[in-house]
Amino acid sequence: MTATDMLRLAIDIGGTFTDTVLVEGEDTILSSTKTLTTHGNPADGAMEGAARVMVQSGRSLDQLTGFIHGTTLATNALIERRGATVATVTTEGFRDILEIAYERRYSQYDINLEKPDLLVPRERALTVRERMSADGAVLIQMQDTAINALLDDIDASGAEAVAICLMHSYANPTHERRLRDVLTSQRPNLTVSISSDVSPEAREFDRLCTTVANAYIQPLMESYLNRFVEQFAAEGVTCPILMMTAGGGMCTVETAARFPIRLVESGPAGGAILAARIAARAGIDQVLSFDVGGTTAKLCLIDNARPQTSRQFEIARAARFIKGSGMPVRIPVIEMIEIGAGGGSIAGVDRLGRLTVGPKSAGSEPGPVAFGRGGSEPTVTDSDITLGYIVPDTFAEGHISIDPEASKAALTKVIGTKLDTDAMGAADGVSRIVDESMASAGRMHAVESGKDLGPRTMIAFGGNGPLHATRVARSAGVSRIVIPPNPGVGSAVGFLFAPVSFEIVRSRYSLLNTLDLVGVNALFDEMIAEAKAVVAQGAGDRNTETRRSAFMRYNGQGHEIEIALPDRALEKGDLQPLTRAFEEEYRKQFSRPVPGMQIEILNWAVQVATPDEAVPPTLLMPDLRTVEPGETRLILCDVEGTMKQAGFVPRNSLSPGQRIAGPALITEPQTTTLVSADFSAHVDAIGNLVLIKNPASSEAVGESKADQKGGAA
Repeated sequence: MTATDMLRLAIDIGGTFTDTVLVEGEDTILSSTKTLTTHGNPADGAMEGAARVMVQSGRSLDQLTGFIHGTTLATNALIERRGATVATVTTEGFRDILEIAYERRYSQYDINLEKPDLLVPRERALTVRERMSADGAVLIQMQDTAINALLDDIDASGAEAVAICLMHSYANPTHERRLRDVLTSQRPNLTVSISSDVSPEAREFDRLCTTVANAYIQPLMESYLNRFVEQFAAEGVTCPILMMTAGGGMCTVETAARFPIRLVESGPAGGAILAARIAARAGIDQVLSFDVGGTTAKLCLIDNARPQTSRQFEIARAARFIKGSGMPVRIPVIEMIEIGAGGGSIAGVDRLGRLTVGPKSAGSEPGPVAFGRGGSEPTVTDSDITLGYIVPDTFAEGHISIDPEASKAALTKVIGTKLDTDAMGAADGVSRIVDESMASAGRMHAVESGKDLGPRTMIAFGGNGPLHATRVARSAGVSRIVIPPNPGVGSAVGFLFAPVSFEIVRSRYSLLNTLDLVGVNALFDEMIAEAKAVVAQGAGDRNTETRRSAFMRYNGQGHEIEIALPDRALEKGDLQPLTRAFEEEYRKQFSRPVPGMQIEILNWAVQVATPDEAVPPTLLMPDLRTVEPGETRLILCDVEGTMKQAGFVPRNSLSPGQRIAGPALITEPQTTTLVSADFSAHVDAIGNLVLIKNPASSEAVGESKADQKGGAA
């Protein structure tokens, strides 16, 4: 099959909308659409979107050669606590791992501190007599009588799923595997997750939390994935369906059903991949990815066309932005900050008379008030409609009717009457609060990463990203924004460029200067074989690349730094280069290395993936020429706070080099880009919409006034 013969479908199911994209060849988008997410059975909304793009393109589902799917179902199940009843099994004497956690409070002096919900109460925390040493030696053999007693305890607990996390099972998984085999044989209706499969790393609390989260959502996700595959197969799909993972790769449905925890944040990962690809094509080194949907806003730092990654993140924090207040999971993940700020975020006035926005969302059911689906609380989308930024007759390709008067009435009733303002004032307040929340999240994420937003280019996408980009960029200190083609379905587009990949991390402790090269190389051989077997299920006979790394630290420290290793067996001559590489990376993060300290390695990692597609930068800059919009719309100018006529331009009417001065609304089927009065927009050589902030605020206002006169009808 040649590249031109490929017909691939990508579906991203979000909290509010389901995005669907059909691509022919390498990157020719034939059709895309947004449908409301159907929470009762998310596959229904996905099927509606798939049917729509097939009709629009004149294709059929049986012609598909590729199908990639990402979903928020795993994330939402964990946040909304809609998973299975889970019991934990730990080594005797370690029943209270979840209760003890890190032995610290995330907010030391908060007397009303709310502990994170770790899903398993103490009465379902069970133990079994056995013990492994840190190097994998059996200290206490697990007896059949202990297993039989455990079965009775599991039955009495009412558990639907079991998370097994025995001491040092990363070094020797024999007892975990034996226990799993007995449970699945004796209790076939029980879902069993073992830590040596899910997260075979040292640190028992993190390992147990990850295994619990996997067990908690596994029955739900397995059932959903089976229904999803069956529903599309019944409509003619014959190609394999691959799932997007949090780490930015793809895996098979079978792998996803075993490790559903790796699907958490899979949709936002697709957006980060898209932003990295756009950055590579546009030759941009430092990027802030800005993805705003109907429920959340996601921001990610990207350097040299590679998203920032992590080995750990927290789910459902009890306190927003505060580390330690959520449930930690250790999986490969594209690192980003996510806040409850999207088009569906609900606005109101709290008991202290303060205007609040989010994190609660109206989602797709009932949705914003303007949708006429039963919503009564005003949302960010209702505010954008009232401010004139969303034009009813171009919204969502005309598939969703909009009632602006309903938005105004809800804003007046819920906010205006309490704060002594009209609908326009209430909408402006909602807009400014949500934009500042997103900008603040971006600044915080950058500071935590030791980076600055100022020199970065924002790449904005998602249904609401282009609409809020200039307002957030202004507050965050960013002066350049890129809006890629088809931004409304950006994450789904990103799915199509993700590699098929699988990553394994295993703990094997050693000092660097006494490293057991034979043992480490054997460990790598085992991990590579396992990862290649998983990738081959989705990649077939395609070539793959292997990346090896070691997680190193000074002896006695609590956290590690990832250091790349050569893709071959390690030799004695590699020890000095590894020492230098660690000290150089340590210097970057902490200013200087520590002389005389021994270096130790805790974890070893392997990633097997299909090769990244080489994306040569397109640096041609077209000659810019200002064009005057043929139409205008009345909007609230977010710079001056007064009503202004803004240019109203369909994006498909613009060609490379054409420049539009703000204020303007640039519309396309799934979103609208607001060009604020202090910005101008032009189309670059590869079809991106580039927004540039005018040099100085005083000049910006003057230019906006001049452009306003020129752009008026």
